[in-house]
Amino acid sequence: MESVAHGSGTFVGRDAELAELAGMLGITPDSSSGGAARHHVLLAGDAGVGKTRLLSELCGLAGEQGHAVYVGHCLDFGDSALPYLPFSEVLGRLVVDLPDVVERVAAAFPSLARLQPGVRLLGAPEPSPSSAAGVDRAALFDAVHSLLEAVAEKTPVVLAVEDTHWADQSTRDLLTFLFTRPFTGPVAIVASYRADDLHRRHPLRKQVAEWARLPRVDRLVLDPLDDEAVRRLVLELAGPVPEEQLARIVSRAEGNAFFVEELVGAASGPDRWVPEELADVLLVRLDRLDDTARTVVRTASVAGRQVSHNLLAAVSGLGDRALDEGLRHAVESHVLVAGEGRYSFRHALLGEAVYDDLLPGERVRLHAEFAAALAEGRARGTAAELARHALLAGDPDTAIAASIRAGDEAAAVGGPDEAGQHYEQALDLLARGDGPAADPTLLADVVVKAAGALVASGHHARAAALAAAQLDALPAGAPALCRARLLMARAEALFPLEAAEEPVELAREALAAIPDDAPDGDRVHLLGVAARIFIPFGYYEEGQAAGLEALAMAERLGLPDLVSDAVTTLSGLKKTGPKEGLRAALREAIDRAEEAGALQAELRGRFLLARSYEDWGEYVEARTLFRSALDRAVAAGTPWAPYGFESRHQLMWLLSTQGDWDGALALADTDKAPPLAGAMLDTLRLAIQQARGADVDADLARLRPLWSTEGQITIHAVGPELASAGRRGDVDAALAVYRDAVAVLSVLWAEWFSGRVRLAAQAIGAINAALPSLPSARREEILAAVARLRADAVTTATHQGKDDRPWGPEGRAWAARAEAEALRAQWLAGSGEADAGVLLEAWRDVERHFADLGHVYETASVRTVLAGILRATGDLTGAREAADSARAAAQRLGAVVLLDELTAQGLAPVAAGGRADAVDALTPRETEILALVAEGLSNGEVAKRLFISTKTVSVHVSNILGKLGA
Repeated sequence: MESVAHGSGTFVGRDAELAELAGMLGITPDSSSGGAARHHVLLAGDAGVGKTRLLSELCGLAGEQGHAVYVGHCLDFGDSALPYLPFSEVLGRLVVDLPDVVERVAAAFPSLARLQPGVRLLGAPEPSPSSAAGVDRAALFDAVHSLLEAVAEKTPVVLAVEDTHWADQSTRDLLTFLFTRPFTGPVAIVASYRADDLHRRHPLRKQVAEWARLPRVDRLVLDPLDDEAVRRLVLELAGPVPEEQLARIVSRAEGNAFFVEELVGAASGPDRWVPEELADVLLVRLDRLDDTARTVVRTASVAGRQVSHNLLAAVSGLGDRALDEGLRHAVESHVLVAGEGRYSFRHALLGEAVYDDLLPGERVRLHAEFAAALAEGRARGTAAELARHALLAGDPDTAIAASIRAGDEAAAVGGPDEAGQHYEQALDLLARGDGPAADPTLLADVVVKAAGALVASGHHARAAALAAAQLDALPAGAPALCRARLLMARAEALFPLEAAEEPVELAREALAAIPDDAPDGDRVHLLGVAARIFIPFGYYEEGQAAGLEALAMAERLGLPDLVSDAVTTLSGLKKTGPKEGLRAALREAIDRAEEAGALQAELRGRFLLARSYEDWGEYVEARTLFRSALDRAVAAGTPWAPYGFESRHQLMWLLSTQGDWDGALALADTDKAPPLAGAMLDTLRLAIQQARGADVDADLARLRPLWSTEGQITIHAVGPELASAGRRGDVDAALAVYRDAVAVLSVLWAEWFSGRVRLAAQAIGAINAALPSLPSARREEILAAVARLRADAVTTATHQGKDDRPWGPEGRAWAARAEAEALRAQWLAGSGEADAGVLLEAWRDVERHFADLGHVYETASVRTVLAGILRATGDLTGAREAADSARAAAQRLGAVVLLDELTAQGLAPVAAGGRADAVDALTPRETEILALVAEGLSNGEVAKRLFISTKTVSVHVSNILGKLGA
């Protein structure tokens, strides 16, 4: 932690914040026993406002109260992010302070060893092939949590993570885990970040909002100091200052403690004022150093925010004595701060200003010297550091090798986003055509790794494009295995997408391209991926052949993860048989995958098992399994990868249908999601928000261009679009939406795709919403359109139930709904074919279907329609029962649209002291007229709408008012 700035022992202007922060964290005089209430805290503030100074004072206070204090720093490595860096730093300190505790926890959680600083340094053993496949992040997170718990058994713990605006995704995920999982012992975490760095697209912005909503996480925003506090700080730093100079410092500092310190430090006397720009102020301090100290500081700036002593010694070119003298001068001048074997800039802005002041050639030379020191082992550092320095030094060969190594390390600890950045950086360098770019085998290997990382991050389209670009650029004489691997990488990336290019054909081409002398490991991997692609597309014989061959080879080679993958794939062959056989096979496959640590096979098994339960309407089991798959994917750091995201999407759909709308919306984390995944979640989110009264038309229009990309977007976006058209009374728009959707999905799926019956029912429902307001001249035309939609629903139903699998309850419910909606259209239009008894029975049947399905909103919607029909046919008691049931559900959901419809039908609840019997005494015609009057129509407009005289309407209105006592 930083020492007191400028030698001042006075803590100025932050006493209240310190007391508040200490109270939140449970740091009180009686807290050494661990009994004080503790919350975690997010400490926010602009750069230089005093966050580090406040944390320094807090840590001192915590130490006085008997707490163990550990501090980890996030560093600005740009695209060379090192996953979990602050936790590695803390673990390094604990290894020294409490080696027995670390050893005990590591024995129970071996994954903890991956975070030890020594393991992550160049020169450490290369990650094994199995570890490179990805450490289970759930185990890693549990290890860190257990380590803090173990330390807390001895003494209360305060963990400070500084500068989380530079944190990598994996560090942010681990913090989320620690914030959400309770601690038994006294553990408190404070994470600081620059609030002014969180621009709209900054990855931490959404994360902070989520953290702040957690029940045991508080947020403390460090505001600028007030003018009086700045004045006192200036006096503490510089002593008596002329009023004019003091006023200018107060004005220019704007309450930023760092600016105050720099402005005071830059002014050497009353006759000298600071430069206009803060960068100049920062560099004035650098100018005060002697040549040796200036060399040290400039060299340190190239390393970043902090640099180890041995790395600085290896690069600076100074002897030990000269280096020590330069460091001492820099520390005494408050440019650098000494830590445990490391030096850091007193503020990041100062280091950035020094770096920017270097000459271009000077920067390149220093980066080259850093890279050489790291590569030659003269100093210890990480592959990510080496990649950064080599890249900025213009050394592509070293940067490529280090980037690949950094990508492997990030993948090994469950950081697919960071791994993808490293691999893509290596590919960018390889694409320049220098050095190893001439080796197509290396290039193909990096492309496959990069594509895998992108798929694991949910960026399937980018992964497919990456593989396609390299296929196009592959030299004619490239090894056949390179082409096979790239083809399969593209097929795997395209598999979950609605792409024009068939992944099955690509997989076949890849298998055909495998040379006879291909290594067994490559062959079994390619066969396994091909089998995963063939079977879901219905190519069972090809899938079985590839899967069995992959299984036999994997067993012979002793590759348990690939064995599990093949077993899970082959389990899908039982999909065409009884559900019990499929479920038993999938459960066995899941167990084997867990034992082998084959995460993707496990996720796939859980998802497929959940779908089996969902297809048969066994939603409790389906929901539990989807949740388990999602939780495992999130814990592994792959929430948007195949089967992790699909589980989220299906779970969100189940929650929304079963009435847990808030739970469903909690899964719609679209700010973090890749574009396509975010759009799929948006369709479900928008349907809920529309039902709650929001205008979502603009958002629906934004999704339209994605219809042809992913059928799930289309099928779920159509319902809200049709509902909106119906409420506007725009039948033509509703019919156009239906036609557009069918045209898209017929190409993506099949002409008579099962969801078409739902679209037909929803389209007729939209027409029925508009029908009462249409002129009678159009009613024959509209009924003809309804008849066509009804025929589409019937034809769709006849195409279902193939492959010995009965049509599921959802399909049957929508088929019944389409028939009932068609009958209602005839009734609303006054068609002679309409029969009230048949109509009521049809809607009672629909009610039973949706109630059995457990679709809360659609059941309430059906009961709203049913209540209107019952009232119009004279069953006032039945109408009231249906309306009350619909209203109760709508109120629980917050579905204001249904509540408004009930009110418009005259079916609103009776206010206290009101006369329910008077409302129920209205005739069907009076009820119809009352609903139109409630819309604001005049008597004349009501007459035109109902094709009766204005005088008749007036008589009915008088009767209504009399019955209601109005």
